[in-house]
Amino acid sequence: MKIRSAPFVLLCLLLCSCQSAYYGALEKFGVHKRDILVDRVEDAREAQEEAKEQFESAFEEFLAVSEVDVGELKSTYDRLQSAFDSSEAKAKAVRARVEAIEDVASALFKEWSGELEQYSSQDLRAASEEQLEQTRELSENLVRAMNEAAAKMDPVLDAFRDQVLFLKHNLNAQAIAALNKTSLALREEVELLIEQMEASIDEANAFVSQMRS
Repeated sequence: MKIRSAPFVLLCLLLCSCQSAYYGALEKFGVHKRDILVDRVEDAREAQEEAKEQFESAFEEFLAVSEVDVGELKSTYDRLQSAFDSSEAKAKAVRARVEAIEDVASALFKEWSGELEQYSSQDLRAASEEQLEQTRELSENLVRAMNEAAAKMDPVLDAFRDQVLFLKHNLNAQAIAALNKTSLALREEVELLIEQMEASIDEANAFVSQMRS
């Protein structure tokens, strides 16, 4: 191992140790990884719902620029900057929630797989193993849907950022016309984003329902 890679390896080991200790401590209070996974999926679903509403609201703000008087461009810029900042923050929150799901899912399935060896009944072991695979598939489908929705946020955020920067550098009537054109062209991407996020939210609902049944 290269010396310079040692700190990274040690950091990974420390993080893994901390995560194991965290989950272990919660289990002592009767909170198991399965429960944590469901809670984190619900948190991610809520984050996606908030992001969806924020992106819809921000898009309306950008569309409204066409009706703004030139004298109000400075306050309009401030409003659009705020809308972009909020959208970016919501997008980051969604990604963080998805990462949290992946983390606990990995720990759960590793533990579950290892505990299969403890069964003395082959029938019960087979049933548990089948349930493990079904749950793993549900989890992978959910994470895939959430990541696909998150990826759709990037081009919309890029467009929002471009418009904010353009308005910042061109506080004039020509800027209004240019932003109106690009905002209208963005409509399809925003609609696709909302559609993808709604599909991901449906996946989360199905996952929670399945896990609680």
